[in-house]
Amino acid sequence: ITSDAFDILPLKLHPFSQSTPTGLDCMGWKRHIPSSVIADGALDKTALTDDVGSEEDLYEDFRSSSHRYGHAGGGGEQLAINELISDGSVVYAEALWDHVTMDDQELGFKAGEVIEVMDATNKEWWWGRILDSEGWFPASFVRLRVNQDEPMEDYPLKVEGGKEDESSSGTRRFGMGQTTKDQMRTNVINEILSTERDYIKHLKDICEGYIKQCRKRADMFTEEQLKTIFGNIEDIYRCQKKFVKALEKKFNKDHPHLSEVGSCFLEYQTEFQIYSEYCNNHPNACMELSRLTKVNKYVYFFEACRLLQKMIDISLDGFLLTPVQKICKYPLQLAELLKYTNPQHRDFKDVEAALNAMKNVARLINERKRRLENIDKIAQWQSSIEDWEGEDVLVRSSELIYSGELTKISHPQAKSQQRMFFLFDHQLVCCKKDLLRRDILYYKSRINMDDMEILDVEDGKDKDFNISVKNAFKLHCRDTEEVHLFCAKKPEQKQRWLKAFENERRQVQLDQETGFSITEVQKKQAMLNASKQHQTGKPKAVTRPYYDFLMRQKHPTLPTTLPQQQVFMLAEPKRKPSNFWQNISRLTPFRK
Repeated sequence: ITSDAFDILPLKLHPFSQSTPTGLDCMGWKRHIPSSVIADGALDKTALTDDVGSEEDLYEDFRSSSHRYGHAGGGGEQLAINELISDGSVVYAEALWDHVTMDDQELGFKAGEVIEVMDATNKEWWWGRILDSEGWFPASFVRLRVNQDEPMEDYPLKVEGGKEDESSSGTRRFGMGQTTKDQMRTNVINEILSTERDYIKHLKDICEGYIKQCRKRADMFTEEQLKTIFGNIEDIYRCQKKFVKALEKKFNKDHPHLSEVGSCFLEYQTEFQIYSEYCNNHPNACMELSRLTKVNKYVYFFEACRLLQKMIDISLDGFLLTPVQKICKYPLQLAELLKYTNPQHRDFKDVEAALNAMKNVARLINERKRRLENIDKIAQWQSSIEDWEGEDVLVRSSELIYSGELTKISHPQAKSQQRMFFLFDHQLVCCKKDLLRRDILYYKSRINMDDMEILDVEDGKDKDFNISVKNAFKLHCRDTEEVHLFCAKKPEQKQRWLKAFENERRQVQLDQETGFSITEVQKKQAMLNASKQHQTGKPKAVTRPYYDFLMRQKHPTLPTTLPQQQVFMLAEPKRKPSNFWQNISRLTPFRK
């Protein structure tokens, strides 16, 4: 479940946008730097009043500056795009993220799809077309193509005698033997290097302009707060500095199209996995920043940090989104580089391998993001269960593997009971349906799956329980020798459960190998959100008809808010949709 997008408002009322500003390569408005941050990091309160007036005056000054998010270049690139469009040129952009919408005035697309930009007069929302569909889409969800014109032919064709047939191929040349495709490869190489250098500058500005100043103000920030806000961005900065040096070594200044940069991505593919920690923490950073900026002194402090560092006119949360955007851009850049790389080029195989490697990195991060989104759903589910006892599900689990109805047979008299079972990683939760209202579940017990082994039971008489069973299996505790007997209604249901138990163990092992975990902050926040929803009388879960109704509500002609990116959803390979709601939707508690 993704959080609602936030409105883009002037500074004082401005909640933190979940959309990525893409114009981080041009300077915005310039202002006199207030002296609220001094050399030793102390907040000079007299400066705030003597130099620029009261806090209220400072706020009004900020408001009058039209502090808003803009697309690339804060207007320059936007103007250039509109000039191209008005001249009759076709401008293409590639989607960085999925834009999922039920509004017929908006243009939906998948990450990696190509959109024809038809109008870019608005900074936040552009009008575009894919095939015969047109509509608004968020400008920050796309990356303009480096090469707007496609070459007529990839490379000159060979004819009899081994000579190139230039007249038939239509291949243009630039300079000494450089083809159109070589020039376009040069364009992509230059973009990769220039955006990497800009990115390093932004990381440096965050580390030196914000983190360094915040650490000097122990009266305003604890180390835990700084860790929540900035995550491991300092580790990312150190990694990217080494990466850009490796790229520059591989750059051929005389003939850029001959540069061999693929090996650099292969060398750093493992180190790029540190982005997973950063992206997982990012929602917590947004929440903490939102909480702090309700207090004026933090708003002014962060703005003073930005101005002192001479950073562009984008607020802190915008800068903190750049790593999320960056890891998403790599596969798109490499895909375009591969497109303009001759198969005989020395860099071809490395670029091809690098593209697959960066897709795998993005896929890993995307899977972790999906798991984190699931914890809100699990918290909501638990809040709907009556008479819950013991620790929260999220203490040990983060994924619903399978659920369904089974007959549980217990000692000593082989008593059978119909129960609903929910298999999470590490535990199996047992619930009972209400006798009168079948849409209510009561918590009964849980089984620790880490101590269990699964035993397939043949149809017939069971020796342990001395009864005849059908479609049965057992959970056997290795330590206590405790045995649980279960029966499914049909053979195929039994097989699904046996497969689910295999998947549960596989998931646990994978989490151990990849180091996946949920922070205590994330667990507490999910349970807090679920309890607040329950206390305010909201439905225990959003039913599909109600969800579809919400999604059908119309925006004004121009959408007023930017949605949250479906981060890391690359066009290829496509991720299988989560089966969480398919599992949950079979349960009556989620139906009114």
